[in-house]
Amino acid sequence: MNDLLPFTTRHPMVQFGRDAAVFFRGFLGNPRMVASIIPSSYRTINLLLRPVAWESCRLFVEYGPGVGTFTHHILARLPANAKLLVIDTNPRFIGYLQENIADPRFHAVLGSAADVDRFIAAIGESKADYILSGLPFSSLSSELGRQIVAKTYSVLCEGGAFMTYQFRPTARLLTAERF
Repeated sequence: MNDLLPFTTRHPMVQFGRDAAVFFRGFLGNPRMVASIIPSSYRTINLLLRPVAWESCRLFVEYGPGVGTFTHHILARLPANAKLLVIDTNPRFIGYLQENIADPRFHAVLGSAADVDRFIAAIGESKADYILSGLPFSSLSSELGRQIVAKTYSVLCEGGAFMTYQFRPTARLLTAERF
């Protein structure tokens, strides 16, 4: 597993412990906006990222990156000339990611996924190839959820994909209205 995470010199278990501690504090600070008390498993990560056509990806966007559980794996697979934009409303998570990821392809933004078009433009891009969401859509207002889905649809390249992982069917129901 350490070969997938070349940006850290920490032992994978030490890194996991640090990540889990920050993630849990984020959960305690705002449990409605952090859908779980622990980060996603390697199995979940690999299943979600497997269909991505990495060689043609130029912009990958991640909503709700938390402590970077997916972020690190995305960067390990992302081409050298591509970009990763992560968007989170939790300043603790954005600060943690900015402190721990030194990669010129990485862009972290404190804000709402409803403003994804503005954030994409700010890094000099217009469309995303892939958008991955860990947002707890069941905790968002239905209006905000619909705004995020509409903006997501508008910024995806033709043939792009919006991938989301949830415990509840809310995201699937919202995305079915657009996708």
